[in-house]
Amino acid sequence: MTTPSPTPAAPIGRIPVLDVGPSVENGRWPTKAVVGEAIPVRATVFREGHDAVAATAVLVRPDGTDHSRAQMRDISPGLDRYGAWLVPDAEGDWGFRVEGWSDPYGTWRHDAVLKVHADVDTEVMLTEGALLLQRAAAELTLTDAQSQVLTDAVTALQDAGRPALARLAAGTAPEVQEVLTEVPLRDYVSTSATYPLVVHRERALYGSWYEMFPRSEGAHQDETTGEWHSGTLRTAAERLPGIAAMGFNVVYLTPVHPIGTTNRKGRNNTLVAEPADPGSPYGIGAADGGHDAIHADLGTFDDFDHFVARARELGLEVALDIALQASPDHPWASEHPEWFTTRADGSIAYAENPPKKYQDIYPLNFDNDPEGIYTAVRAMLQVWIDHGVTLFRVDNPHTKPLTFWEQILADVARAHPEVIFLSEAFTRPAMMRTLGMLGFHQSYTYFTWRHSKTELAEYFTEVSGDLAAVMRPAFWPTTHDILTPYMQQGGPAAFAIRAVLAATGSPTWGIYSGYELAENVARPGAEEQIDNEKYEYKPRDWEGATRTHGLTDLLTQLNRIRREHPALQRLRNLTVHPTTDDATFCFSKHLPAAHSPTGQADTVIVVVNLDPFTSRDSLIHLDTAALGLGEQGEFTAHDELTGESYAWGPVPFVRLDPHGRCAHILEVRHR
Repeated sequence: MTTPSPTPAAPIGRIPVLDVGPSVENGRWPTKAVVGEAIPVRATVFREGHDAVAATAVLVRPDGTDHSRAQMRDISPGLDRYGAWLVPDAEGDWGFRVEGWSDPYGTWRHDAVLKVHADVDTEVMLTEGALLLQRAAAELTLTDAQSQVLTDAVTALQDAGRPALARLAAGTAPEVQEVLTEVPLRDYVSTSATYPLVVHRERALYGSWYEMFPRSEGAHQDETTGEWHSGTLRTAAERLPGIAAMGFNVVYLTPVHPIGTTNRKGRNNTLVAEPADPGSPYGIGAADGGHDAIHADLGTFDDFDHFVARARELGLEVALDIALQASPDHPWASEHPEWFTTRADGSIAYAENPPKKYQDIYPLNFDNDPEGIYTAVRAMLQVWIDHGVTLFRVDNPHTKPLTFWEQILADVARAHPEVIFLSEAFTRPAMMRTLGMLGFHQSYTYFTWRHSKTELAEYFTEVSGDLAAVMRPAFWPTTHDILTPYMQQGGPAAFAIRAVLAATGSPTWGIYSGYELAENVARPGAEEQIDNEKYEYKPRDWEGATRTHGLTDLLTQLNRIRREHPALQRLRNLTVHPTTDDATFCFSKHLPAAHSPTGQADTVIVVVNLDPFTSRDSLIHLDTAALGLGEQGEFTAHDELTGESYAWGPVPFVRLDPHGRCAHILEVRHR
């Protein structure tokens, strides 16, 4: 990971190059990308007077050499704004810059067309054109075919026996323009600063996460005594084939550490725990260890290694929840009381997020011994990395100092660039964005609370736009802590609708175990499930999940569609399309052939009925240019959910039933 640095400095240059992007705080931190992802480079380029200018985007390898160059095009006529796409092909600390330059051929072509047609300075203009093309042929590195094109144009321009307009046509012919676009003649080249670009592995952008509490898998109740027995990491591993069969590629484990007994929470977050209540796995730490230990009920590190190995056999990576807090029984509480906040009465302050209170948790105080806490946390992370964890979901990172995250994320990235951190920070936008700047690869988002067409259109556009350079979104319809009123009231239809939106709207999405069963009964007065799994065992009938709501089949379909369509694996390629119905939402993702790993263009249109109760009808006004159709208005829309195909034009009609077909996921096929 690139070390944060001052804003890059560069002189103004003969051809000014300004407002270069995407950049994070003007290059203080790197822009994010993954291998093979196309990055939209933009800049303002202009000059004095009326001569033509142009620009080139340059991708710089980690070793400082130029990787590739892309001619930039005018994307905002009249505003001097230019754009191009660059595609890094390996991980590492890359860079990019923009070169502005005077375009002598473009200047001549513009002036010559005007003057020759008006018969003003005709012979002078044609002579200047011939001299310019002679210069290009002499100075540029051209193929034999390209050289011949320019030589033939020079000959025609110099042929005084031909009509002036014919000579002009030869000098401005499409084949001449093509040569000088591919290998331009550039004067007064002015270079911007080189801006940092960190390129991660693909999983940092594209992944399908499945969250589970390992203790619930295999948990059972003694029929005679009624006593509950915890599942283990071995029994949890038996669930992995089912998770993999649905197409998920990341299995995320809530904390697996020993749980304290002091102030242990009972079922449904009650303050009094019964003797058999397992407690919250977020109340981390007991006499037998803390964050670098495994709860005895779950097994040993050998069992954890078995879980990781089995996951890898099935194509799953393992993510682990990291919650930097301690139960009152954590070894840190007795060995390092200075790591916590002592109140005026001498007690250690427990965690609060009013109106929520977490009496079983002590938050860390990073001010008293920041180096000591840093050393302990870095060593703890290494333990799990050494045991095969490649992703961490970090609980509430916004409650820890940003200086801590900047240091530790950079340290881990240097030693283990493959390790990915997901920020669980449902907080203010500035904090979420800054956590992304400092090195978090992904972030939870406000998607969970965006339900109307207007809200979704605004948010999908926001996270796929400039924000994508900083913060990669992970869309979760629910979590073990969050069950929105929409999900509570909408039943299985709401679960299907939100799954479609999450899986297609963001390259990374995830579900919490039990989603297949549409678990939607809330604890009174709270946006979370009743009988919350944080405080009790929750074994589930997975065979019944397939029989009851069909959500298992839908989740499997969604992950298959995501695998088969590279456009859904990218973030910066989303367009929202207007609809005539307030509860019908439509967006598309288009990946041109030049940016696709298959070498083939890929376009997907998603249409969703947001109303979980009623069928909705709508017209859709498609932006055919955004679909890669150009002037072609007619195409075949192939529904990946049903296998049906439709003849569509720019304004198709749809009718969607939330209890049957709540959405179309359509592949655009050219006729």
